[in-house]
Amino acid sequence: MGTSWAFLVAVALVVAWLLSGRLFHYSDTWQLVINTATTIVTFLMVFLIQNTQNRDARAIHLKLDEIIRSHHGAHNEMIDIEDLSDEELAEISKRYEKIRKEYDQRTKSTLHQAKKELKKKAS
Repeated sequence: MGTSWAFLVAVALVVAWLLSGRLFHYSDTWQLVINTATTIVTFLMVFLIQNTQNRDARAIHLKLDEIIRSHHGAHNEMIDIEDLSDEELAEISKRYEKIRKEYDQRTKSTLHQAKKELKKKAS
């Protein structure tokens, strides 16, 4: 649907509708045809786009699961994490936030120590 050919077909249909306006004297029915057609197409496209996004998300999750499985140091509990409840996800999020803060503190401490050593060497 997202190809240049689909776009050209859509443009051709709109041009055909515009040109048919003279034939139908630009009546309310003539306008209703394009309004109804665009509403139906929009309605159907919502489902098509949602389906495409769901398939894409499922493929990404499978790829990430494979990466987690293949990495020896990875936490296998993260596989299929998308199936957890909101509460379980919040708990895991808090755990990783704590890990990040601890890492930030160690990094800041290490950087502070390295700066002190550089100043001593420079003096």
